[in-house]
Amino acid sequence: MTFRLGLTGSIGMGKTTTARMFADEGLPVWDADAAVHRIYAEGGAAVAPMRAAFPDAVIDGAVSRPALKEIIAADPGALSRIEAIVHPLVQDDREAFVAAQDADIVVLDIPLLYETGGEAQMDAVVVVSAPSDLQAERVLARPGMSRAQLDAILTRQMPDVEKRARADYVIETVTPDAARAGVRDVLARIRQEMRHA
Repeated sequence: MTFRLGLTGSIGMGKTTTARMFADEGLPVWDADAAVHRIYAEGGAAVAPMRAAFPDAVIDGAVSRPALKEIIAADPGALSRIEAIVHPLVQDDREAFVAAQDADIVVLDIPLLYETGGEAQMDAVVVVSAPSDLQAERVLARPGMSRAQLDAILTRQMPDVEKRARADYVIETVTPDAARAGVRDVLARIRQEMRHA
């Protein structure tokens, strides 16, 4: 039985770096964003159903994210119809990944884990966290990112304090060393629990 460790955290909290650290420890890591890219790409599982529902969303045989943004801007109700197509396909991708692994623990990197109720399918959840000023500094250093964009993203994400309260484990990502120590500590604790289960 493979242990499913959900990895999540708000924008700018260091989730991508922490996921890489879990991979460095030899764990298979599935990335929800990468899965969406796969199913949107030419020949991907989302292309045909998306073309049927939103013909304008498919350009050159692939689902276009900018086109989807325009569709949602024109019709906010379209988002739930898009999610109804995408979420089951992403879940299928995740299940295929887990089934293909020969590992005691797999890490499932899911940005909106709590927001989509995905924690119910995990054996434990680790939340990456950093102080809000450091979070803002990291995000605003990204090309083309403004304070208004950051605020808009944060309104769609569950507050960090709530994620921390719901998490089984919290990894502080103030420094890379702290994050790596957190990763190793979480793995040691999970493996100890697995031995005693």
